[in-house]
Amino acid sequence: NRRKKKDDSILEIPSIPNPFPELCCSPFASVLSASLLPKATSRKKQVIKVYSEDDTSRALEVPSDITARDVCQLLILKNHYIDDHSWTLFEQLTHTGLGRAIEDHELVIEVQSNWVMEEETKLYFRKNYAKYEFFKNPLSFFPDHMISFPSETNAALSHSGILQMFLSSSTYPEIHGYLHAKEQGKKSWKKLYFLLRRSGLYFSTKGTSKEPRHLQFFCEFSNSDMYMSLTGKKLSGAPTNYGFCFKPNKSGGTRDLKQLCADDEQSRTCWMTAIRLLKYGMQLYQNYMQPYQGRSGCSPLNITPMRSISENSLVAMDFSGHRSRIIENPTEALSVAVEEGLAWRRRGCLRLNSHGSPIAMSNMGTSIHRSQSWFHHKISREEAQRLILQHGLVDGVFLVRDSQSNPKTFVLSLSHGLKIKHFQIVPLEDDGKLFYTLDDGHTRFTDLIQLVEFYQLNKGVLPCKLKHYCARIAL
Repeated sequence: NRRKKKDDSILEIPSIPNPFPELCCSPFASVLSASLLPKATSRKKQVIKVYSEDDTSRALEVPSDITARDVCQLLILKNHYIDDHSWTLFEQLTHTGLGRAIEDHELVIEVQSNWVMEEETKLYFRKNYAKYEFFKNPLSFFPDHMISFPSETNAALSHSGILQMFLSSSTYPEIHGYLHAKEQGKKSWKKLYFLLRRSGLYFSTKGTSKEPRHLQFFCEFSNSDMYMSLTGKKLSGAPTNYGFCFKPNKSGGTRDLKQLCADDEQSRTCWMTAIRLLKYGMQLYQNYMQPYQGRSGCSPLNITPMRSISENSLVAMDFSGHRSRIIENPTEALSVAVEEGLAWRRRGCLRLNSHGSPIAMSNMGTSIHRSQSWFHHKISREEAQRLILQHGLVDGVFLVRDSQSNPKTFVLSLSHGLKIKHFQIVPLEDDGKLFYTLDDGHTRFTDLIQLVEFYQLNKGVLPCKLKHYCARIAL
């Protein structure tokens, strides 16, 4: 009875009013519970495997909402690489020989969810210098004979005018030209006149007619991804090596691919760039602008593109006098470079390899170039072209390799004008000394490192300076 009376007295005590009633409201309740219970709201994590060019790999535990750019940033930090905003995550389909650069904003786990069991698919971490090159120089990506503007638009558009039209939600330039299309369910290819409009990709059933009754729908891009053919015409039997295709998300295999083939690299680049802009629009520009956020004077579509170190800073200098001066005469610059190279070799100083470790000249001899990131030992011409293509067909992308036709010579493979050109580096012996030359002995260098460094400063007989090297990185 005593206990019952005590309980009754407790129940009779008046309730104390809540001094913070706003904390009990439903909008804040979820916030409080989320902060108090982090396990219930924590992001799920998954393990992804990323490969490098030398087939080394690294497993990463990442959240489910991580983007391709975030994965690249993570790998840059873990491997202590320099971030020059050109690192990219690639998706490569081994069996079908297809690959594509995953856009910076795409969710990596979502990309993996579209993989099928029958296809061996890998993620690669490498550089792609051409990722946003069309924002810097759009005129070279869209030749006049392949692009048409609305009738009310002035044909002579400026640099920023073309970009604004591509990124506009109301207007879009029309891309047109011939492409080879693989007929569905057959091995044969047919050359057709295609047109790219905002509503999708069409082909004409009657020559080059653009009348609506002659246009037949070919593909739209919201539920498919665009891939480039990495094997040329070997697997697909295409008439040229410039193939690309559209693969529906979660497709059943090669039977669902819509395969196309261009006549040259410039045409393929134009088509693929225009389709990227059509599919992602302003999101691509935001991806491009993200590294420049916070910089003064960076207004949309008026930003001055970052130039490479070789263009901005590397010039021939003379420090022999009281004041330094820029050497503008190419002949004088050449003589200074050769003199410095000989003095450097006489001193027997140490040089650094690609990982920053010193290498003694006396031990390396004429093979010092093998420690450089731009040198690729005994790779074929086709492999060199594939490497440069994967790094992006930007002017100045290069590598140096052993010549397969002549074991004593080397080859400089260089990208220029959306083409890959090869220049033979010939060794010369003069007065018991060994030199290397690209121009039949007019310009001589004591080793390949000096040669590469010279052509990073001066284009000489080359169509452009050496700017970006293709490297086989290790993870």
